[in-house]
Amino acid sequence: EHDGLKKEYTYMIEDLIRSKPHVLGESEERLLSMSADFAGGAQQIFTMLNNADMKFGNIDDDGEEKELSHASYIGFMQSDSRQTRRNAYEAMYSAYKANINTIAAAYATSVKKDVFYASARGFGSALERALFADNVPPALYDNLIKAVHDNLPTMYDYVDLRKKVLGIDDLGMHDVYAPLVPGAQGEYPFEKAKAMVKAALAPLGEDYAALLDSAYRDGWIDVFENEGKLSGAYSWGTYSVHPYVLLNHDDRLDSVFTLAHELGHAMHTWYSNHAQTFSNAGYTIFVAEVASTVNEILLTKYLLANETDKDQKKYILNHYIDQFKGTVVRQTMFAEFEKISHAMQESGEPLTAESLSEKYRALNRLYFGDAVDSDDFIAVEWARIPHFYRAFYVYQYATGFSCAITIANNILKNGAPAVSAYKNFLKSGGSDYPLEELKIAGVDLISGQPVDVCMQEFKAALDDLKALF
Repeated sequence: EHDGLKKEYTYMIEDLIRSKPHVLGESEERLLSMSADFAGGAQQIFTMLNNADMKFGNIDDDGEEKELSHASYIGFMQSDSRQTRRNAYEAMYSAYKANINTIAAAYATSVKKDVFYASARGFGSALERALFADNVPPALYDNLIKAVHDNLPTMYDYVDLRKKVLGIDDLGMHDVYAPLVPGAQGEYPFEKAKAMVKAALAPLGEDYAALLDSAYRDGWIDVFENEGKLSGAYSWGTYSVHPYVLLNHDDRLDSVFTLAHELGHAMHTWYSNHAQTFSNAGYTIFVAEVASTVNEILLTKYLLANETDKDQKKYILNHYIDQFKGTVVRQTMFAEFEKISHAMQESGEPLTAESLSEKYRALNRLYFGDAVDSDDFIAVEWARIPHFYRAFYVYQYATGFSCAITIANNILKNGAPAVSAYKNFLKSGGSDYPLEELKIAGVDLISGQPVDVCMQEFKAALDDLKALF
């Protein structure tokens, strides 16, 4: 019995011992805990300004006046009308420019807070402290940035294709979300979506398929939009029952991807809960998006292999490419900005509206290339990113997607042994550090190779899309 208890709590206790050098004396810890009340002040100020007080006014959408808001902005940016896109873009960023000194003061305070706590606890930098909980070395963060930098020519190729397809020589940042291909044709009612997801995930084996049947049959999923129901999609659960999935299914192809994604989370939770004791079942954010993304990639590959309509194929490839652009490249750009802003504070360089905007504009030019106009508006994009108030968080989107690419490719190429390794990863829950858990699935993130493999996949998908135009 003692051996069982020892095994159950070993990881937790060893992790506590690992953190001991950064735990202070009783009186110092009391002072630090007393500071928690106002430590979140910068984030609260930004949230209130961003969500409650800032107004973006109305814009002209092809002769019709419409309200601009956070919710409507992306719709305008995906408009076929270039003038509508420009109007929304300039109005949105004009509002941030009008408040830029206030936002810079809030963000600088947030960075100073990060640096203060890192210093107080004896860490070498704010980055080191942020990565400590997951036992991730700062070198991994640097390797992510380097691997994306090394592969930026693919991003520049993407921008060139965008110019060609849209027929725009002077491509601007307001053109980067304009649709390259028309929306997917066809209706995907929930019964059809279920069948598609099950077929796409067949490579994961019979036990996974049986779990999908159970999810479909036994009331795991709240499917349709309803009055008072939360928007979006989620997976949640407790240790003692199966996971629950909340959807707002609307018969579009995107909803099929959402179903695959949320079931990835649900199955990760199911496997973890059944293999681990309660204390070791909860997995970290670092690995949370891996299982959901593996499912999306398997669905993408299934659709591409079975789709005969050229326009549909273009749509699916474009959807896939947008994930590389948005989840890997863009989030790494954000991650690099956070590294720069914290290093500025640590070296005594003032964080002002001007200095932050100058750094951000240079980064945007590097990541999108000289073919896109890096204007005065995009220079203040950093001011509208809520994630920046939870520093060094967004890099996990890029690493998670990269790991999922390697895992999905291994499953499709190597079959049973890769599936078995992946299931063992899903079963590992929170019983070890995320980098160790990923090694079970055959992914060594420290090397930087998974990010490189991911960016090569981005290039291959882009080449396939080019060939269809």
